[in-house]
Formats: sequence, structure tokens, C-alpha cells
Amino acid sequence: MKIGKRERNYLYFGLFVVFLIVSYFVQYKPGIEMGRNFYIFARDMLLILPPAFVLIGLFEVWAKRETIEKHLGENSKFRAYFWSILLAATTVGGTFVAFPVANSLYHKGARYSMIMTYVTSASLVMIPMSIMEASILGLKFTATRLLVSLPLVILSSILLERIFLGMNYKLPSAQSG
Repeated sequence: MKIGKRERNYLYFGLFVVFLIVSYFVQYKPGIEMGRNFYIFARDMLLILPPAFVLIGLFEVWAKRETIEKHLGENSKFRAYFWSILLAATTVGGTFVAFPVANSLYHKGARYSMIMTYVTSASLVMIPMSIMEASILGLKFTATRLLVSLPLVILSSILLERIFLGMNYKLPSAQSG
């Protein structure tokens, strides 16, 4: 009997759950710690994902293709990097939100370099994280980190875009199934 990929994934997850339950009853500390971490991660995901998907859906509907093409598309100027970084700074939810928004940007006509700047900046300049960092490590440290990091993000995004365009690379289309 051959089992499919989906069934195999369910089997692996079931074995993982059985392992966690057995670990709890026999007091196997690494298994208990794995269960605790899994619970925390799953809880955080369930708290973040529903509002994140609502925001992503609103972005899909409200952000017009013409606007994205004008500000982040092929004919956009250097100021577009500022827009990508500003959008990234306001993105909450980390990569749970950043990658779906990046996909939406791509399908609405944003350049590769703008998408890469957005994704990378989303993990560098989140406003809540930057405020907390400045309060703990100081404003000078945070400003220095941003002033060093952001130009490197922009330069690497430009370089990667040139490489992708030189290869005639196209992102794969989303497939249902």
C-alpha cells in the first residue's frame, strides 16, 4: 500500500503528538520541553495569523496595481526604496505577514529589488522592535544599526535584481492543489 505525501505528513505529526504524550507521562524532559515550545509557538501563530490574514486581504483589495507599479514598479525611482522600507516598518507579524505581502507586491507589479528590500527590511525595522531596542540599547545604537544595515539591504537588493534579470528569472505562479 502506497501512502501519499499528505498522509505521510499526518503520520509524522501523529507520531510527534504520541511522542509528546508519552514524554509527559514518563517525564522525559526533552520531550516535555519540546511540547512546551510547540504549544507556545502554536498559540502565538493562532493569535497572529487571523488578524494577519485579514490585513493581507485588505492590502490585496485596497492597494491598487497601478499604485504599486507607479511607486514600486519598473519605472520607480530611488525613492521607491524608502517606500519599501516604510511599508516594512509598519508590517506587524514578522515573516508570517511579510512573505504573503511580498507575494502580493510581486503580483501587483513591484520590482524584484523592491520586494527584496521589503522582505529584508521587515525583519530589520519593525517599529515596535526598534522602539524596544532603542529603550534597551540606546537610540545611538539603534540609529547606527539602521544606518549601516539599510544601505546594505538596498545594495544587495539591487545586485540580486540584476542577477535575476540577467538570468531571465521569473517567480513561479501560485498553483492550487
